Amino acid sequence: MLENHGTVEIAAVVLLACGAAFAQPAVTQLFEQKMQRSIQMLDASVDGVLGVETIDLTDGRTYGYHADSIFPTASSIKIPILIQMFRAEKAGEFRFGDHVTLTRSDMVGGSGELQKRLAQGPVTLTVRELITAMIEHSDNTATNKCIAMAGMDRVNALLGELGLHKTRLRRMMMDAAAARRGEENVSTPFEMARLLEMIYRGQAMDRTSCGDMLSIMKLVRADMRKAIPPNIEVASKSGDLPGVHCETGLVYLPGRPFILSVFSTYLEDGVNPVEEVTRSVYHFFSKVAQSNMYGRKLQ
Repeated sequence: MLENHGTVEIAAVVLLACGAAFAQPAVTQLFEQKMQRSIQMLDASVDGVLGVETIDLTDGRTYGYHADSIFPTASSIKIPILIQMFRAEKAGEFRFGDHVTLTRSDMVGGSGELQKRLAQGPVTLTVRELITAMIEHSDNTATNKCIAMAGMDRVNALLGELGLHKTRLRRMMMDAAAARRGEENVSTPFEMARLLEMIYRGQAMDRTSCGDMLSIMKLVRADMRKAIPPNIEVASKSGDLPGVHCETGLVYLPGRPFILSVFSTYLEDGVNPVEEVTRSVYHFFSKVAQSNMYGRKLQ
């Protein structure tokens, strides 16, 4: 697929083949270009900014649109926090079955149910329940506890170790003062897609741990899930803030699994392009999965 990273103009899109270039039938290129144009037209129609990255997990080909641009991550920053929590558990700092007690002083607003429970008194969870709440329900109270346990500096050191230098955890959840200072949690569509690919390929940790992380991410029900047929698994993490919508996910399409990372910002209220981008990208991959390289349908 085609790559249009950063501020490169659409006309300057170049063909990538993840290392070794290989010939591709013209009809397949034309079909790819239709998918790319649909994303470009959506971007043109949205009063905001859109960035997209896809990774074909079968042949490694990628397509990026403004994919090197730095966006606010909202809750999708919880993916690297998840990895660091697993690493800390592996290092023996705690066990997933250990109990953690939260009190009213731990409570923050935004997404999640823990704030309601804490209003009634202390809440005790296992570490695994805490991590699951952070991912499945995007619970901000659980997330801040995970950041305290994992260590913000160590999350960022992990990202540096993985070569993801534009992705940074800069503040706790719901820290409005830090956000006003510009201390936003940030990433790019390219880096977040690569991070999820590292989990998929067992490069972020051992394969068993990476599979466990993906099983937690499969619990998420967000915009990508709405756009994919219910019989196909999706492991993702979404994020929403005023003016911001994003999601990075792995779609287990039989015969053609792929990763999609969508970031958008400067949006008007009620505008969210994630679902529509996902539908367009899924349509492309589902057709490819059912066809040979010349488009002849095989299924």
